[in-house]
Amino acid sequence: MRERYYSKVILFGEYSMIFDSTALMVPLTRFSAQWRFASPLNNSSWTASNVSLRRFADALLKEEGMNDVMDFDRFGRDLDYHLFLDSDVPSGYGLGSSGTLVAAVYDAYATQKTDDLMQLKALFGKMESYFHGSSSGIDPLQCYVGQPFKITPDGVQILSKDFLQNGIHVCLIDTKIKSNTKPLVNHFKAQCEADGFRSRFSEGYTPFVRQCIDAMMMGDRSLFFEALTQLTQGQLEFFRPMITENTLDLFSAHYDFNFGVKISGSGGGGYVLGFTDDVPRAKAMLSDFEVFFL
Repeated sequence: MRERYYSKVILFGEYSMIFDSTALMVPLTRFSAQWRFASPLNNSSWTASNVSLRRFADALLKEEGMNDVMDFDRFGRDLDYHLFLDSDVPSGYGLGSSGTLVAAVYDAYATQKTDDLMQLKALFGKMESYFHGSSSGIDPLQCYVGQPFKITPDGVQILSKDFLQNGIHVCLIDTKIKSNTKPLVNHFKAQCEADGFRSRFSEGYTPFVRQCIDAMMMGDRSLFFEALTQLTQGQLEFFRPMITENTLDLFSAHYDFNFGVKISGSGGGGYVLGFTDDVPRAKAMLSDFEVFFL
């Protein structure tokens, strides 16, 4: 069992994954979660986590086949001994607060672990749906694997931890707004039912997701920032409810240096991702925001 479960950042592909497109994810070691047992004499700060875990366990028990995968008896006994998940992963920020929890529960209590990452993705999606109503499973998969990876409909490609050595720097821009994933995902799925939306999205958005990922991995900065500009315009078209008012100018501005933004996670708050090859200029431009670079 791991000592810590790190948060994650989906660099590209959070919504296009619904259409089985490509996604690129990296761990974020700035935030993490770990198992702890609380003393009954301690303050009650641990009880909210313990209660949440009990509810999660009860919900999983009702899912078909889960009893064959998880040791719920041992999980329940540990909860009786004041088990909780000590986490500093901010909730509602698109960094995997529920993903770390799902990964931790599976890692600690699965009776039949698998190395098949696509099987894990499906299982994690089933587990994390408790929190969001629907889940692709890639968030907890990243929190479980703990390494960068590229995922396509064909499988998962694990990347080296230093694969971003091409002068493209990534930052997280704090909107100071908590996001609620479930209604945003439901809104997007409702859009998908509208006539022509899927074809417009597949033609006008997902190709730029793939271009950004491929260019980033190749180290082609020129192609990357060209594709990112198109992706940002696509987010204004397809994801306007997911863009907060206090960051709207970042999405609509035209920059005189290589810089661009996109939503992180489900959007609607949390962090916005920024990309640049000129960190000093980006920091100066973003001086009104709290920003940290990966």
